[in-house]
Amino acid sequence: MGRRAESCKIKMISNWKRGVNMCRKILVAYFSAGGRTKKVGEALAKMLNADTYEITPKIPYTQADLDWNNENSRCVKEWKDESSRPEIDKPLPNINQYDVVFIGYPIWWEASPNIIYTFLESCDFSGKTLIPFSTSGGSIRGSRGDHLHKYCSSNVSWKEGKLLNRTWSAASWIKKLGI
Repeated sequence: MGRRAESCKIKMISNWKRGVNMCRKILVAYFSAGGRTKKVGEALAKMLNADTYEITPKIPYTQADLDWNNENSRCVKEWKDESSRPEIDKPLPNINQYDVVFIGYPIWWEASPNIIYTFLESCDFSGKTLIPFSTSGGSIRGSRGDHLHKYCSSNVSWKEGKLLNRTWSAASWIKKLGI
């Protein structure tokens, strides 16, 4: 047995209770406007022994930008313009090295913010397993991530997403995913 195989065997034995296949390379990518999605994403990454990538806009959102009650705010304008793709600030991760990518976002108008579409359209996820997760102050619509499928190639394996406002609900969900 090679070194990688032996290492994976040891990791799998030590993590069997969590139901996580530690031989799969996992990335947790997330966009967080207020901090909740970041907190959940970092907790997921710790549970999964995964890398993280924070999707940050080149032009950061201000409080005024996030005022969904103001028709002239940036988030409302982006939501109304489906072609809007906010630019991402940091270089994108090398997706080729990952088997599984979790994609986290706050729910805005029962969907994800447009910067998530920027991320999905900027990477080739062919042959990868994508798993959305979301946070929300009220809505659960958009939490499964079905609306994201059209932004990737058809050669992607999607797992049903989950609303994760609290990190304690993530462990049982991860086990059910069978990754």
